[in-house]
Amino acid sequence: MYIPAVVIGAGHAGLAISHGLTERSVDHVVLERGEVAQTWRSERWDSLRLLTPNWQSRLPGFAYDGDDPDGFMTMPDVVHFIESYAKAIDAPVRPHTTVESVRRAARGYEVITTSGTWDCSAVVVASGGFNLARMPPAAADLPTGVDSVTPLEYRRPDQLRDGGVLVVGASASGVQIADEIQRSGRPVTMAVGEHVRMPRTYRGKDVLWWMEVTGRFDERYDEVDDLVRARHVPSPQLVGTPERATLDLNTLTSAGANLVGRITAITDGTAHFSGSLRNVCTLADLKLVRLLDEFDEWAIQDGIDDEVGPPERHAPTRVDEAPRLSMDLGREVTTVIWATGYRSDYSWLHIPVLDRKGELRHDGGVVVESPGLYRIGLNFLRRRKSSFIHGAEDDARYITNHLAAHLRANRSTQLIATRRS
Repeated sequence: MYIPAVVIGAGHAGLAISHGLTERSVDHVVLERGEVAQTWRSERWDSLRLLTPNWQSRLPGFAYDGDDPDGFMTMPDVVHFIESYAKAIDAPVRPHTTVESVRRAARGYEVITTSGTWDCSAVVVASGGFNLARMPPAAADLPTGVDSVTPLEYRRPDQLRDGGVLVVGASASGVQIADEIQRSGRPVTMAVGEHVRMPRTYRGKDVLWWMEVTGRFDERYDEVDDLVRARHVPSPQLVGTPERATLDLNTLTSAGANLVGRITAITDGTAHFSGSLRNVCTLADLKLVRLLDEFDEWAIQDGIDDEVGPPERHAPTRVDEAPRLSMDLGREVTTVIWATGYRSDYSWLHIPVLDRKGELRHDGGVVVESPGLYRIGLNFLRRRKSSFIHGAEDDARYITNHLAAHLRANRSTQLIATRRS
């Protein structure tokens, strides 16, 4: 059957696209492999909360309206929020419909699913950027007898075998999982690479309030010097808790965790670590100071310096004088958790628009090489806030405007061709 537009994914980004298409009177369908917000239901650990405060949870025509604006949603809360949005906008969601193939076709695209085939003029990929765990080459050499777990599989500490745990990666997922496991009584070692240190609050305000009011979140993808790097910056070391607590490497070492450098290889059951731990921690500390300096300068320029708390600075990250460079995995740990990032799954996309690393080539969500194909929900897609729930609105507005113009151009071309024939 033909329909002008197909949206793949019924998470917050896909639903924001649906809202925009409905506003523009574009007939469409939203295909979802499971239920609305399926990823939030099935691929998150039990204790996870949003990194963003509730007041920042907003989508086109919809926003958090509860009595705890400074709190942080649990995963059931997030699912309820997104489900409520889907109902509020009456999104045309087709649940339990897995996309098996997307190909070019005469009218634009052929979308083959487990529930039938759609022909369409436009496709919006809104399937998220966290479909598959990104694993370093060393993961293939993990010795027999040591469990390998990713954040997509991790649920709670008691699912792990007794014994030590090596958490590889020190971004948001890594520090949160390491903290939870450490609290459960298991010894934890963290392999630390590049990371972004960030306090939960600064001068009495949530740090993401500062990111929003200073315009950092609105920085555009065409305003940065190195877009590839900007899109691969690790997620900040933040956690959402009722106490609005800061969670950084100092918090973890104070609780007993050990820090080592980035994992470089595993040979004969021994993990080898880089000697760059002190350097990467120092760099993260310097970047934090620069960020807080920017906040302070903005507060003065905007005339609110007297309305917020006094400036704050944080102690440098504590690193042992001689961090260890190797570990006997079979003797010291029973589980390795690979908190080393995620990547998108495009195994069903049979169009030559992927680069050599398997990432979609696009210009701010528009796949120029394949007119009518779009992407939403990736890190820094169009703005620094793109990967957050509240970042979907601006991106969806631009993409649905572009898509509607594409459909109009197609109709004009077809009309001219019909008249000539």
